[in-house]
Amino acid sequence: MSLSAYLLVGAVLFVCGIVCMATKRNGIGVLMGVELVLNGANVNFVAFSKYTQLGLDGQIFSLFVIVLAAAEAAVALAIALNFYNNHLTIDVDRANKLKG
Repeated sequence: MSLSAYLLVGAVLFVCGIVCMATKRNGIGVLMGVELVLNGANVNFVAFSKYTQLGLDGQIFSLFVIVLAAAEAAVALAIALNFYNNHLTIDVDRANKLKG
């Protein structure tokens, strides 16, 4: 497979994540969109490291993104559970009450 095929898959994942983040009102749906965006970036990192002279740099960046995504998911799910316990919904439009 060529580099352009991998870049196309990464771009499709990235665009699907952006659309998911823009259209979902549910907090979990927005988190799924963020994960799709990060996975699209990971595909691009790995593809560039395979087809260029970067060595393992793309895989290392991808590993850091995966660790960052896991930490982001843990913190965001804790916030979503706390918000659900207080408001009995995870609708992001009701999150304006979180303003200080």
